[in-house]
Amino acid sequence: MLSTVKKSGNSTYIIIPKPMLMELGATAGDHVQLIVDAGSIIIERVITSPRQGWAADAKRLAANGDDVSGWSEFGNKDDDALTW
Repeated sequence: MLSTVKKSGNSTYIIIPKPMLMELGATAGDHVQLIVDAGSIIIERVITSPRQGWAADAKRLAANGDDVSGWSEFGNKDDDALTW
């Protein structure tokens, strides 16, 4: 497929046709990696786990003592009557 390099302000862009995006498995808003190789631009979809980095963040919070829940400050009026 042919496309044209277009200008918008100080930036330039290329419109990627929908069939090519579908083949790549990408949609608007997805992150992509751009690689220049031997005069060609390679576009790769970046796939990340939604929970990527959570384990490291949890360890960092625990090490800093920031892992204490603040929910106990928002108790209900009848909490004292609850039996567990």
